[in-house]
Amino acid sequence: MGIFSTERTLEFFVCLMIVLLINPLHECAHAFVAYKLGDNTAKERGRLTLSPLAHIDPLGALLLLFCGFGWAKPVPVNPMNFKDRRLGMMLTAIAGPISNLLAAFVGVVIMQLCAVSLYRNEYLYLAVFYFVIININLAVFNLIPVPPLDGSRILTYFLPPRAELWLMRNQMVFYGLMMLLLMTGILSRPLSVLVGLIAKGMMFITGWIPAVF
Repeated sequence: MGIFSTERTLEFFVCLMIVLLINPLHECAHAFVAYKLGDNTAKERGRLTLSPLAHIDPLGALLLLFCGFGWAKPVPVNPMNFKDRRLGMMLTAIAGPISNLLAAFVGVVIMQLCAVSLYRNEYLYLAVFYFVIININLAVFNLIPVPPLDGSRILTYFLPPRAELWLMRNQMVFYGLMMLLLMTGILSRPLSVLVGLIAKGMMFITGWIPAVF
């Protein structure tokens, strides 16, 4: 019973971390890049902020906290405000995953410092570890080139307009197929391997930190 309670508490903490820290970072990155490229839509609607309240979808947050899956409010973007619509959408889309990878890298640095600290706290180390893995997971998942994920906006930049239109028209078919592959483990396994490789790469890059301290 005690173990179950600890696991449930940890799971709830991880979901809360996603709602309060990771999703806002991801969505704010979209809003920031869109704003810098000339689209004020997200800023005018109060989405250019790290405040969780601006990005929380009530139903998505509740499902995430109590069922383990959920979502945040998508950032509104008007591509007509970009000088180059396709380039603007691609850069805005990729900003989300990049923000998560940067956050994960910062987390890895903190983990390396925790490993050599005289006041090492295992709970802090574990919390940062989950922060790193969740950020990498979110980045990798969103880079899948299937609408409405960020990866689709990156892919369509390199496709001719007719192919982009065809992809958007069939987005529900591709999304359903992707979810099926995830649930059966066919896609989730290679994604997990990729997440592990990225995490190991970050640990390798920051491996000098314990030696210095």
